[in-house]
Amino acid sequence: MGFLQADVPDVDPAKFESIPTMERMKLLCQHWVDYGFGAPKIMHSLYLVKGLFFILGGWLIIGLTTPGLPLLDLGAWWGEVIVLQKAMFWTVLWSATGFNESWGPLAFKFKPNTAGYRYWIRTGTLRLPPWPGKIPFTKGDERKAVDVVLYLAMLGSALAGLLMPGEQTAAAYSEPGLVSMWPFIAYIAFQVLLGLRDRVAFLAARPEQYSVTLLAFGVLTVYGTGHVDMILVSKIAIFAVWWGAFLSKIGPHFTPTVQTMLANAPLNRSKKLRHALYRNAPEDLHPSRLSWFAAHVMGTIVEFAVPLVLLFTTNWVVAVLAAVFMMCFHLFIYSMFALAMPQEWNIFYVFLSPFVFLGFFAGDGYALWDATNVWVVIGAFAATLILPILGNFRPDLISFLISMRQYAGNWASATMAFRTNDCENKLDNPDFVTEITSQRHQLASLFGPEAAEIFLQKTTAFRLMNSQGRGHMSLMMDHLDDLDNYRFREGEMLCTFFVGWQFGDGHLFNEHTIAAIQKRCNFEPGEWMTVWTEAQPLHKKTLEYKVIDAALGVVERGHYYVADALKDQPWLPNGPIDYTVTWRAEGYAPEGNYRPTVPVMAG
Repeated sequence: MGFLQADVPDVDPAKFESIPTMERMKLLCQHWVDYGFGAPKIMHSLYLVKGLFFILGGWLIIGLTTPGLPLLDLGAWWGEVIVLQKAMFWTVLWSATGFNESWGPLAFKFKPNTAGYRYWIRTGTLRLPPWPGKIPFTKGDERKAVDVVLYLAMLGSALAGLLMPGEQTAAAYSEPGLVSMWPFIAYIAFQVLLGLRDRVAFLAARPEQYSVTLLAFGVLTVYGTGHVDMILVSKIAIFAVWWGAFLSKIGPHFTPTVQTMLANAPLNRSKKLRHALYRNAPEDLHPSRLSWFAAHVMGTIVEFAVPLVLLFTTNWVVAVLAAVFMMCFHLFIYSMFALAMPQEWNIFYVFLSPFVFLGFFAGDGYALWDATNVWVVIGAFAATLILPILGNFRPDLISFLISMRQYAGNWASATMAFRTNDCENKLDNPDFVTEITSQRHQLASLFGPEAAEIFLQKTTAFRLMNSQGRGHMSLMMDHLDDLDNYRFREGEMLCTFFVGWQFGDGHLFNEHTIAAIQKRCNFEPGEWMTVWTEAQPLHKKTLEYKVIDAALGVVERGHYYVADALKDQPWLPNGPIDYTVTWRAEGYAPEGNYRPTVPVMAG
């Protein structure tokens, strides 16, 4: 892997698209084993610089705007709640503007590296309301001035809380004081109003990570011992993030996710170690026992046991060991450079683990049983755990972010196909207002159009190496007249072009988003086809799918068994997996000639 040069498969770029589609996918999947995505290391270096700016920027802003906190004496910051309050506002701003998750070239933003706020301060870009037919004043799919005002008001509230000096409120207990109540309350209010109008900017602010704690900071400011309860809510919220991840990793999706992530890690230079992640690479890419161990022992078990220890132990040595363990855990995730790129989120959790659990040690009066009111603890657990639990059983109702399934590999996703008559260029229609050009144009300007196509299709190969992609491509085989007549794209990659941000939530690029784009770009039937799958509920063994023709809408629904998708190789050498059709649009007939049309279930 070069510093300036990307690693690409050993194939003439000019002849790449002449290779049959599934042979092409096999080539790209096998290339992933040794090189991962193949990005040049200069791209990873950009993230290291950005992370350094995040750390230094937060330190300087907090230190220079908080009287009573000496800038150069970081030891004096230990045990000060106002440091946690401001650090959280800083991280919220970093996320809500698009500089944290889904930033830069490894999230398919090349020119420019940031989309986020560029979309959300511009009228005319796509707006995705969560319940447009049920909540008054939320209909439509176009960003208006009111949406920009709400977004800027949310950011302004967080910025005010970050910059204002501490006050000697009722809950203050030291010279630096605490941030006033109003920025927290205002931030939550504007975030909720914004979320009813647009779920993209709402989710980008990561409410599942920060909002319960921020609300507690505001509400508990008026109580004389409120700072103790603030810390307890913070501990519970952090615990909920870890345990939400633990719960979601129970299942078959997580091992392939860890396998592909480890193979993509820039620090993993050992070909022997990379191959050890697979049963018998390059011909058998099923996960090995090493991949299973890395996923479910180093991942699932760790996130089950260590957070419990941190939350309840009153033994200082045990608490220190547990905090250090979680710091190393997040540093390890950071070093993987996962394609969604939540880099500074992991840095923040490296800070939170010791600052919250050791700086406010349970044995020193910050245990759950030290709460001034038992309802503080009950309310915090309810606010942080009910939606993740519901989301694991009804993923169709709850965003996978709110459900805290960020790393489980079990999320709504899609593979998209565009006819090779250059109909993909319709996405650049001036009626479709965006702030970045399509990834096809961005990559072509960097590597040329032929090499760009290799990287674009490698994202489809990446999805095939996970559980959903094999079902997606199986359905494509039966719904497209010929796979070789199409170019394939990963839905999450295109989502960042559609709405300016993506972090794995397939609900952001489902049939409603496609319909909004179709209004602006006017694809013909069969030009843009999508196979979209919902996340697997915790109590079921199947994935629900939809086949979407941009011009016609949803044309078919059904399901398939996850086990059937995972038992074959990513490139489906035995043909498409079995699936069950439960509904098909009247008059619609799949064009695929791979096998006879799959019958539709009665009813």
